[in-house]
Amino acid sequence: MRVLLRLTLDCTPDAAWRAIRSPAVLREVVAPWLDFESLEPGGLPPVWPEGRHRVRALAFRRYPAGDEFVDIDYPGGLPEGVRMLRDGGGAITGPLAVFRRWDHRMAVSALPDGRTLYRDRLLASAGPWEPAAWYPTWLFWQWRGRRLRELAPGWSYDPPGTADAAAAGAA
Repeated sequence: MRVLLRLTLDCTPDAAWRAIRSPAVLREVVAPWLDFESLEPGGLPPVWPEGRHRVRALAFRRYPAGDEFVDIDYPGGLPEGVRMLRDGGGAITGPLAVFRRWDHRMAVSALPDGRTLYRDRLLASAGPWEPAAWYPTWLFWQWRGRRLRELAPGWSYDPPGTADAAAAGAA
């Protein structure tokens, strides 16, 4: 199955890039239907580093719905100005384990007006369950798109050292 989103986000590409790499933003985007808690020592990182991260899915932000892993990489070789995050993880237990294959890619790039072009592609396979899984997955992706558009105007990007320099100047 393939689910696609192509959105204009009312924020800069740097702010969108920071947001899509943030586990905290992931949790906001999937709420109230899902949440994720870390199964790793130290909890969720502020930014997804490359590699595998074990999490537990929580239905309705409360009820355990299976264990998963988020498997992050940042593909290279993209056109200039395009940044991409890829999650090739998947569910190990629970209802989402019906997906045998999971390849989720999110890309951001600048639009001429300074806003962000956001592209999202999910390629997943649920075997014989695919006809039953497609519509709920598509519907959930539409929810994610709505939440991304709602949240994007509040995202900002502070280049490294900017907040420290501003705080020092205010003192």
